[in-house]
Amino acid sequence: MTSVLEDPTLERHFKGHRDTVTSVDFNPNMKQLASGSMDSCLMVWNFKPQMRAYRFVGHKDAVMSVVFSPSGHLVASASRDKTVRLWIPSVKGESTVFKAHTATVRSVDFSPDGQSLLTASDDKSVKVWTVHRQKFQFSLNQHMNWVRCARFSPDGRMIVSGSDDKTVKLWDRNTKECVHTFFEHGGFVNSVAFHPSGTCIAAAGTDSTVKVWDIRTNRLLQHYQVHTAAVNGLSFHSSGNYLITASNDSTLKILDLLEGRLFYTLHGHQGPATTVAFSRAGDFFASGGSDEQVMVWKTNFDQVDYSEVLKSHKARTEQPQPPPHIHDIPPRSPHTVRQVPRPAVPQLDARSEPRNLEVPSPEVVDVGPALFSNPQTSAAGQSGAVSHSLADFSLTSADVAMREPERGPPASSVGTTQPLEKQTIPPQLANTLEHIVGQLDVITQTVSILEQRLSMTENKLREALDNQQQITLQVRPTD
Repeated sequence: MTSVLEDPTLERHFKGHRDTVTSVDFNPNMKQLASGSMDSCLMVWNFKPQMRAYRFVGHKDAVMSVVFSPSGHLVASASRDKTVRLWIPSVKGESTVFKAHTATVRSVDFSPDGQSLLTASDDKSVKVWTVHRQKFQFSLNQHMNWVRCARFSPDGRMIVSGSDDKTVKLWDRNTKECVHTFFEHGGFVNSVAFHPSGTCIAAAGTDSTVKVWDIRTNRLLQHYQVHTAAVNGLSFHSSGNYLITASNDSTLKILDLLEGRLFYTLHGHQGPATTVAFSRAGDFFASGGSDEQVMVWKTNFDQVDYSEVLKSHKARTEQPQPPPHIHDIPPRSPHTVRQVPRPAVPQLDARSEPRNLEVPSPEVVDVGPALFSNPQTSAAGQSGAVSHSLADFSLTSADVAMREPERGPPASSVGTTQPLEKQTIPPQLANTLEHIVGQLDVITQTVSILEQRLSMTENKLREALDNQQQITLQVRPTD
């Protein structure tokens, strides 16, 4: 493989969100990009020219996190409305929803095998669910404040979480125990990630720093203070040699982990850069910001033959190779990192390159449960059409694999579907209704527990009666 170092370039930018972009993720098939926003919508952008983008409507509050499943057939979204939704990224907008937490759900992640979901919330807990029918498996509850982010390890056996309690916790998925807590951050931890080798973790926080630890020795390997404001997101390159970060200082920074230095500074967003993510192969990365834009960049600086990377992926997984060299890097002090000469760091400003911004954003089609709940479509739903808000809707990898590729309807048919008109509800009444719903949930859970206890009591009574009858028969005198 040849390696040619070139500067990153801005390839596309997408406009369609109506508020800050909170999360981005590439479909593994590299045909789509998903983004979540404070506007309560999930957007799926298609890379093919002339293809429309889809706006998925269903969440009732801000979408905080989005992620594609390993197969690319599903997209999960976590929201401030305390729910998680699983979507099929097609024009139909089919989804299933479940209440995952009692407060804002900050992040969601798929396990490497695609069978489990990991959620983190402001209720201070991290939870694991099955993808099929969204069954709760277990909860991790040692954080003392909001949990901003949680991720599975590449092998699915470990979990890392970052919290507003200024700690990063490492969990064993099998024993459900916290195996180590890292206290080095001086502020809230906004984002965490596993190194592709699974031997290291990285975390970014409001103290403007990025830290990298070796989880085998629990040793701090690297400490970067290259941003001038809170760091909101980070992502490892698939090679494990680079780490990209997004910050409130409006920049993206690319860190060379082998050299332990700042590699590139990218300017593109007008205002805070809130999220960033590499594609699975590492040939592209995407970023989002408070300017409501999603930008797609070509990596270039680690240019290799990515077709060969994909072809050899199976061989590499069947025959494990030694992990990347990051664990051999000596620890870097904050002073060492800050002494990197700034003139040597390329400063790329996409805002000064209008040629990269001339690609128009695609037409946006609104899809999702909210658009299929109006009177115009209710009759169709009763006649056997797919219901897009079924509580018992479930998706399995087999179900999705059997689906034929969806073709979007003509523009005229899409235009006939309109959302319900918003009705103004007094805030006091809305709060009262929400309180009533919460009390009903508590009552329902209490009744369920009482029913279980009643069943146990009945079983014990039957056993006692049976034993009494047997004793009576044994002591009855014979004639």
